[in-house]
Amino acid sequence: MLTGAGVSAESGIVTFRAAEGLWEEHRIEDVASPEGFARNPRLVHDFYNQRRRHLLQPEIRPNAAHLALAEFERDFDGEFLLVSQNIDDLHERAGSRELRPMHGELLKIRCQHSGRVFEHCGDVFVETSCPCCDRTGALRPDITWFGEIPMHMDEIFAALDSCDVFVAIGTSGNVYPAAGFHQAAKAAGATTVELNLECTGSGFDHGEYGPATEVVPKFFSSLLMSNFLCMVQKQI
Repeated sequence: MLTGAGVSAESGIVTFRAAEGLWEEHRIEDVASPEGFARNPRLVHDFYNQRRRHLLQPEIRPNAAHLALAEFERDFDGEFLLVSQNIDDLHERAGSRELRPMHGELLKIRCQHSGRVFEHCGDVFVETSCPCCDRTGALRPDITWFGEIPMHMDEIFAALDSCDVFVAIGTSGNVYPAAGFHQAAKAAGATTVELNLECTGSGFDHGEYGPATEVVPKFFSSLLMSNFLCMVQKQI
């Protein structure tokens, strides 16, 4: 399974790609690239501090799509892997366990010297001391920025090579390498399914369209009531 921004949008998480999204206020290269961080770490830290505070607001909670995926993982007796392009923690809060956040996690920070990663829910500043080396200016968000290799890629491609069904949920299909995952899965013989607000025209075998909170619970509930692969193939 692959999830994108469309899964969290209904929880109140503003998406980068939306017209009103956060990129409107900042150039991508200024807040989401190693070069931008090197030029102005204060700006980058402030950008992610704001996102972190927003994520921790009490009204930001897992929605029905997050909960449906966690329920499916719990009840499905086969192999399951959930890869997310999102950096929020809503899948974890919903109960997902076999989760690989390929673009990092907003509530974690990383030491640039040791590479160690730490849970962190508060603000981070250039003056914040690193928990492992005690240096200031050593910390960065544990986020995959543009120009960097996404996390867990070896495990993800191994799963794509062996999966029977690949489902992409709430993703635009514009950002690589995730945009090519369904093609890799299909080349390995998997059935590919798109659950999205609208069709991306990316050549999936099957698609269901509408808000994630409606489409995702309905689709995965139907799969739990019958043989997993046979159900999807029958719908196609």
